[in-house]
Amino acid sequence: MLSVYATAGGGDDPLANLAVGERDKPEPPSGWVRVRVRAASLNHHDLWTLRGVVGATIAYPRTLGCDAAGILDAYGPGTPETLACGTPVVCHSVISCGRCEACLGPDETLCPQFAMLSDGPYEGTLAEYCVVPAVNCFPIPRHLDLCHAACLPTTFLTAFRMLFTRAAARPGDCVLIQGAGGGVATAAEALALASGLRVIVVSRSRDRRDQALARGAHHAVEPGRGAAAEIVGLTGGRGVDLVIETVGEATWATSLRALRPGGTVVVAGATTGPNPPADLARVFWRQLSIRGSTMGTRAEFASLLAVVEATRLTPLVDTVGPLSEAAAAFRRLEAGEVTGKLVLEVGEAV
Repeated sequence: MLSVYATAGGGDDPLANLAVGERDKPEPPSGWVRVRVRAASLNHHDLWTLRGVVGATIAYPRTLGCDAAGILDAYGPGTPETLACGTPVVCHSVISCGRCEACLGPDETLCPQFAMLSDGPYEGTLAEYCVVPAVNCFPIPRHLDLCHAACLPTTFLTAFRMLFTRAAARPGDCVLIQGAGGGVATAAEALALASGLRVIVVSRSRDRRDQALARGAHHAVEPGRGAAAEIVGLTGGRGVDLVIETVGEATWATSLRALRPGGTVVVAGATTGPNPPADLARVFWRQLSIRGSTMGTRAEFASLLAVVEATRLTPLVDTVGPLSEAAAAFRRLEAGEVTGKLVLEVGEAV
């Protein structure tokens, strides 16, 4: 089968580790299913794998990709058939042991063996076929095609957990979203607007600010020395209730200064660096909450799909291209030239 895979990790040019070629078609083990992939979206997780920065040791070659939508193709031996083969499905990306205290409780993302598809021993989704745990397959919201469904498992689930689990956002709250235009940022924007939140976005790009306003964001702010004061002014001097932070060092000071007393910043990434000044005096004096967030649970993914279907939310797709042209898509992702999601389609147009 055709696959997009990493031949190694690290080096001066991580994209030189990317290959597109034939690999063996996978067979699903007991408890797993095989999906005929029709669409798969790219994530920065894939770039980190090419850079050799992985959460668990992997063996090369390794098929990349966390996200996929396609057709349920086959069940592993002895696996109960909960969905009929031929059903269009979207695949939840998180894999856990299923036995530990975290897995048996409310949050399997705290499992010591937490991994995503393409991590640890697990192959990824950028291929004609992938295998996933049977419990990770969900029917696709009826209004979405396969390309849009493939955008949900990583960025949308990350944004959903940040907003509604970690920050406990409620209708009427004001949310600041750093890095407008990125995958998690556009997902958070869409979910926040669909849920009755007031949305302020920040971006260096005038085009991205204008695009966010056209999509319904209430305000768009240019970063810089005066950004926090401008944001506080837009809230009538109160400050925002929560911040969606995936940028890190470049935006951290603004994130803290824009928060109202008792507000929450949720961190799910640090693309510009992980070690900004902590500003602890501000944190304790204004009683700010800083909460980390990584992906989400199966229950949260099911809730996300219900929200997407109820609101008829459609993910923002930048471009769709064939699996064979993955290298060009990865170059655009690395260059930061993407607004929303890049999707690779497998086979005929979907």
